[in-house]
Amino acid sequence: MPSANKSLQSRLPSIDRLLRLPEIEALSGAHGRPIVTETARECLTALRKSISTSPPETAIDIEDATIAARIAVGVAEKLSPSLRRVHNLTGTVLHTNLGRAALPDEAMEAIRDVATGASNLEFDIATGKRGDRDTHLEERLCRLTGAEAATVVNNNAAAVMLVLNSLALRKEVPVSRGELIEIGGSFRMPDIMSRAGCKLVEVGTTNRTHLKDFEQAIGPKTAMIMKVHTSNYVVQGFTATVPENELAALCHDRGIPFANDLGSGTLVDLTRFGLPHEPTPQEAIADGADVVTFSGDKLLGGPQAGLIVGTADCIAKIKRNPMKRALRVDKMTIAALSAILALYENPDSLAEKVPTLRMLARAPGDIEAAAQRVVPHLKNLFGDTASVEIIDCFSQIGSGALPVESLPSKAVAITPNAAKKGGALKRMAAQFAHLPTPVIGRVQDDRLIFDLRCLDDEDGFIAQLAGFGDPR
Repeated sequence: MPSANKSLQSRLPSIDRLLRLPEIEALSGAHGRPIVTETARECLTALRKSISTSPPETAIDIEDATIAARIAVGVAEKLSPSLRRVHNLTGTVLHTNLGRAALPDEAMEAIRDVATGASNLEFDIATGKRGDRDTHLEERLCRLTGAEAATVVNNNAAAVMLVLNSLALRKEVPVSRGELIEIGGSFRMPDIMSRAGCKLVEVGTTNRTHLKDFEQAIGPKTAMIMKVHTSNYVVQGFTATVPENELAALCHDRGIPFANDLGSGTLVDLTRFGLPHEPTPQEAIADGADVVTFSGDKLLGGPQAGLIVGTADCIAKIKRNPMKRALRVDKMTIAALSAILALYENPDSLAEKVPTLRMLARAPGDIEAAAQRVVPHLKNLFGDTASVEIIDCFSQIGSGALPVESLPSKAVAITPNAAKKGGALKRMAAQFAHLPTPVIGRVQDDRLIFDLRCLDDEDGFIAQLAGFGDPR
């Protein structure tokens, strides 16, 4: 190491001296001495490395005030939450990686109400005895779906596994080959069935399955028949599926239950919002399903949960399964889900109250008006380094719901004027992602594209552009 570098290293303050600085003592008082001490050691280690690897002429500031400022930044980074809000401008409304459904105000108020103190989660106020947490949701779920009973677990994958383990343990479950889905995170229906302790019996072919296929598959070891809604893909062309009411009739004739996994699930006919139809639990129950499973945080627009509705006998067996306790939801999920279900009692206000439905039903003209307001600020930000324009695009619903359907939308496209656009786009996307509320879009055709369908805080988006930094 050059002598100049050694001299600089020798002048670095000791950890004890740093901790006695007034600003560091104040930092310790506010956040605790252990984390401040740890961060101070890390800063000194980083400085020593920088000094030892830099040319002698490199200017490295080792003043106490500069190091103290670095320590403060380091402590703030360690204490800042990893999970935080982002602007979802990807064009996928129910984006699995970005948290799926946004909760309405009513759900947030319900969460705050039960989270800040004691609640009657499993206490029956009327009798003064222990209660069942499902009672906070069951009556409303039954009224909305037409089911006899209901229960809730932490997500729909858990709901499917619990149903299979409760009703088909060590027995056979026929399923159409065309419905053996795989969804994100390597969730595969055959694997779930195996883990649930039952045996999958594949019937029919990938594109065509008939009632006789199920009739021939039923034997002494058959526990139930399951239908799986192919919510994340569509088989088109020469196809055939068995109507659900016919499957239900076959099951009931043979004395076994019929289960229908809807995947996403919605409690309202989406065509009223100008969206394609998606099967509902009400329809499944009306067609004779004994058990129906669906998600809470997709088209329903609520918190992550797996909802199970069906006959009183089947739901009772599911509730008695010891796995039910391991998969149950907490009080905050119950509060949020209860508030969401209450909104569905008045379908006429859903598009206004439920953010997911509001975003899905948002008119292209409204989105374009937002783009017109945003574009001047982006043009001012980039000047002559990039072009900014409004373009037509299509949004996706996402999270395995209506996979081939798209929604006409409007986006802002930012195109760097740099000779090599790839690097400029990467830097630009990173700068947006490092804003206080990260902005997440998509890179396509040498442009950074922000689909504004889901921009629900326009003022906040514009205000934080001042901290974008120099995009050049």
